[in-house]
Amino acid sequence: MKKLIVIFGILITTFTACSDFIEEENLSSVSAESFYLTPEGYEALINSNYAQLKEIYGGAPWLFCAGTDLYAEGRTKEPDGLSKYTQLNSSSEGVAQLYNTCYKAIQNANMALYYSGITSQTNKISTLVGEVKYLRANAYFLLVQTYGGVALVTDYISSPVLSFNRNSAEEVYTQIIKDLDDALLSVGTGTYNGRVNKRAVQDLLARVYLTRGYESFGSVSDFTKAAALADEVIAGQSLSLTFDQLWRPGNEMNSEVVFSVQYSSASTSTSPTTLGNMQSVFFGPYLGGAEVAGKAPYRSYNLLPTDFALGLYTKEDSRWKGTFMTEIYARYYDFYDKADLSTTLITDFYEPKWFTAQDKIDYLKKPNLAPNLRYHSWGTHSAQVVSLDYATIPVRKFDDPKSPFGILTRVSTRDIILARLGATYLIAAEAYLKTNPATGLTRLNEVRRRAGVGPATLGEFNIDYLLDESARELLGEYHRWFELKRTGKLVERASLHHYLIQASNFNGANGQLKILRPIPQEALDLNQNKSFPQNPAYQ
Repeated sequence: MKKLIVIFGILITTFTACSDFIEEENLSSVSAESFYLTPEGYEALINSNYAQLKEIYGGAPWLFCAGTDLYAEGRTKEPDGLSKYTQLNSSSEGVAQLYNTCYKAIQNANMALYYSGITSQTNKISTLVGEVKYLRANAYFLLVQTYGGVALVTDYISSPVLSFNRNSAEEVYTQIIKDLDDALLSVGTGTYNGRVNKRAVQDLLARVYLTRGYESFGSVSDFTKAAALADEVIAGQSLSLTFDQLWRPGNEMNSEVVFSVQYSSASTSTSPTTLGNMQSVFFGPYLGGAEVAGKAPYRSYNLLPTDFALGLYTKEDSRWKGTFMTEIYARYYDFYDKADLSTTLITDFYEPKWFTAQDKIDYLKKPNLAPNLRYHSWGTHSAQVVSLDYATIPVRKFDDPKSPFGILTRVSTRDIILARLGATYLIAAEAYLKTNPATGLTRLNEVRRRAGVGPATLGEFNIDYLLDESARELLGEYHRWFELKRTGKLVERASLHHYLIQASNFNGANGQLKILRPIPQEALDLNQNKSFPQNPAYQ
């Protein structure tokens, strides 16, 4: 008997452009159902759950990064609603991206959980179920942070269901925590190998409790639990890698990575421009395309560092050079490919904030400067410089020297790191700030120690100091919008540091601020329950 999978939110992807997902999974095929009853088939179903992470994180990261204090558009326009809030509504470009991809992940997870009880039982089933519950919890966590309360669907739906109610954010958090508590009991405890393990679950659960603690239904105990879980992840491990080692291409499975979206050149070989990810495309100026093939990677001129972001670093901070490509060579990737760069011509230099007149004089004496060197003085290479190629300092953390040149698509096969030890220290610091500031300061100062900067003092340790530290440590990683939204700092910091945002941009309907994103209009239209409410700022 054929079955039709119809689920609120997935209706969008079922009936529109993502038919490739249906074909790949063949959800209505009797042969597929039989396949999932075998150990090999069930493993394939689990792997499809992991693959869905690529759809959530692999495309344009507007919902993770746009419209914050750290990034702004340059020459290339970003979606106005998500980057400036002025035209943010339920039909705005990019608003539906997480809604669609997360509900696809949830449906995939529900299918895997359903088949776990009827497939051939092996000693791996319990572990695999724990992994899937982590992935479902992650999808719901993204949804509840972005849109607030959403429809909770935890059963595998195998016949048309066209009407759904909206659950409260509190109910969604309860389900997320239940899934993660269940996962803790069954996932593996070994070293991270690309699959969910206990440490990854603890890390996500710490972030969930930390975020819930700020909600109206949260409590101090949420911060206490977040701190304890983060400490379990840390487990006494110091930040031993240099910042450069942490982000060197090819070192994505280093000892500090807690969880990541896995890619490989082999898995994308059939379509290298559609099966990779776009993380390396953003956070930098246009560096050329096909017309300079072989010299420089394509950059979109989007999500460029703001003046504020660039000004957070000091001379001693190793994260300045570990994050940014401060010198560009005639062939950009020579930075990675050549062991000795002493005679390789430098075509661009981006001056840091701390440079003095004498520092500039000394730098211009370097013997390997190109005759036509472009010297970008401090104050001239942030997002506000929008007109010229190479005008803005590039973020190099996500560079992929193995990717094709000159293509603005999913070309990178580097892993997208979602959780790592440095971020966990910052989770612990923020949680302890609410309960035990002295201990929180210790966690914060471990991050600063690795960076080579002096320790912070208890007197300056507050949420703004911590957000500044997080900006230095995590710039370009997919956390910033969630951090500002969680801490109640989104309006203040975005309007203060983003050159295209004013506080009034956040003013929405009914006297509400546009903090949550709107429920996508296409989802509301497809839901036959017309009493499913929109978020108040967009009614």
